[in-house]
Amino acid sequence: MKVNVVFPILHGPFGEDGTVQGLLKLADIPFVGSSVLGSAVGMDKEAMKKILKDNSIPIADYFCLYKDEDILSYEEVVRRFKSPFFVKPANMGSSVGVSKVSKKEDYHKAISLAFDYDLKIIIEEFVKGREIECSVLGNSNPQASVLGEVIPNHDFYSYDSKYIDKEGADLEVPANIDNETAGKIQNLAVKTFKSLYCEGLGRVDFFLKENGDVFVNEINTIPGFTKISMYPRLWEASGISYKDLITELINLSLERYEKEKGLKTSYKN
Repeated sequence: MKVNVVFPILHGPFGEDGTVQGLLKLADIPFVGSSVLGSAVGMDKEAMKKILKDNSIPIADYFCLYKDEDILSYEEVVRRFKSPFFVKPANMGSSVGVSKVSKKEDYHKAISLAFDYDLKIIIEEFVKGREIECSVLGNSNPQASVLGEVIPNHDFYSYDSKYIDKEGADLEVPANIDNETAGKIQNLAVKTFKSLYCEGLGRVDFFLKENGDVFVNEINTIPGFTKISMYPRLWEASGISYKDLITELINLSLERYEKEKGLKTSYKN
């Protein structure tokens, strides 16, 4: 049976980190979403943050810690970031392995938990602000959707808030944000998408501080795609139906595939 196109709906390692994407490229099958590079960069928080910083895109302060390195003391981290701060696996999604640390006794537990999921972890400053999300659609000329806001009903937007507790968070679409700030965030979403070599689709997550400062938190190269998920909801509010959105994503994957088919992959003198 011939497969015309694959729409990956896999989250986390092996699903959106370039692994499956590489397999599909080897199999010469078109697929929706970012290719190997964009998928890998979007998943690895250290690589992502380095690229964003190089492109003058505002991010929270952080440092990366590898499993075989000495662990900084809680006091050293607080001197750099104050308290609270976050500890995260570098390669993981859905807030799995993420801890918000406010007390010394929780610090080493958070480190141990993050290392359960990756060989390197991110320790990151806490940015107090509204959680704003923007969907991006396109290949070489991506477009940004209207904005949405996640309003967590817990300490932060944890795995339980996202998937277990039905009252874990409220989603406001469109977000109540002035036009100037909304335009700034949309432009940053597109710049982030392009800087990270993404294609097809992506959801860029932001922190909006009370003083108007905006920070990019991360990008999701395979965001949730149920009819109630933020990615399609933002496009619905932007005028693209769920059905038309799927059609456009398939068309974008085929467009990229046809362009790549014209490239030479071997050389004979």
